Amino acid sequence: MNHADAMRLALEQAVAAGARGEVPVGAVVLGPLGEVLAAAGNDRESTADPTAHAEVLALRQAARRRGEWRLTGCTLVVTLEPCTMCAGAAVQSRIDRIVYGATDDKAGAVGSLWDVVRDRRLNHRPEVVMGVLAEESSTALKKFFATRRIR
Repeated sequence: MNHADAMRLALEQAVAAGARGEVPVGAVVLGPLGEVLAAAGNDRESTADPTAHAEVLALRQAARRRGEWRLTGCTLVVTLEPCTMCAGAAVQSRIDRIVYGATDDKAGAVGSLWDVVRDRRLNHRPEVVMGVLAEESSTALKKFFATRRIR
């Protein structure tokens, strides 16, 4: 599966999360051969779990599916640039690549506000591919937040 196709699957997860009242962020983990190992959307509100970001949930699912925490050879595809927690989880999982859509100027930790994944002090630095279906990813977030603003 290529990055755009995987991002479309992540966008489906984001839309489903938004329909549940969650911030519409979706994530997919691809295995070394491009196979889908996991897919998840944000689930913080319904689970009352501050760590239930789409990325963390997808990384956990992929690790369970592989039977190990090291996700070497895998790719994390996410609709929004990961925050510090999710970027750290990606580094700790030894994921090879992070692909994201929209940048997050308020909390992004893969180049926007911080750059956790390229910090030379860490023992692992995944490749980063940014801007894949960025417009579609950004639109999903804008639509969600537009319905929640007080006019």
